[in-house]
Amino acid sequence: MKNSRLLLIFSKNPEKGEVKTRLARSVGEERALEVYETLRGHTARVSEGVDAERMVYYSSFIPSSDLFCTENFLPRLQKGDDLGERMFHAMEEGFEAGFVHVVLIGTDCDELSSEILNEAFYALERYDAVIGPASDGGFYLIGLNRVLPELFLDRQWSTSEVFRETITILQRFAIEYERLPELSDIDTFDDLKKSTLWPLQP
Repeated sequence: MKNSRLLLIFSKNPEKGEVKTRLARSVGEERALEVYETLRGHTARVSEGVDAERMVYYSSFIPSSDLFCTENFLPRLQKGDDLGERMFHAMEEGFEAGFVHVVLIGTDCDELSSEILNEAFYALERYDAVIGPASDGGFYLIGLNRVLPELFLDRQWSTSEVFRETITILQRFAIEYERLPELSDIDTFDDLKKSTLWPLQP
């Protein structure tokens, strides 16, 4: 049911020089911001095709105008000192609000689709966790039926071991999970050249 499902979307505030910094070294800050806005727009479109409530968690502040500022998305502000703490608090808030299945994604993946998001929620009807591995060793999606602090707190992020370590934690707590297809985030120039966004339009 729709009111039992919550989709959390983590978005950085789209400001030049603050997003896609690794990509900006190759294409410049202006183009990097354009790529990020394209990715955010894609994320918004595929998210609207999901039978769930949707909350957008901004990194710095809740803007007065943004592509996510529609009736389809509820704005929230991320809380915590690192990515893990921010994800944990968002998940915790979702379950405290009464949602049964909570899925969290970012805004970096041009390969993400409504079908994959729906598949994640279907997986949570059979298992207590679902995870979508990213090709860089991280994950582009994680979904749970209950919050597990060990998945998020006191961990090192942005490494090639994040996905593997996450699976190890799930196995340690005997949490059955479903693995989704591997997708690619766009963080670097090489990622961009392999993506559907390449070549960049003038």
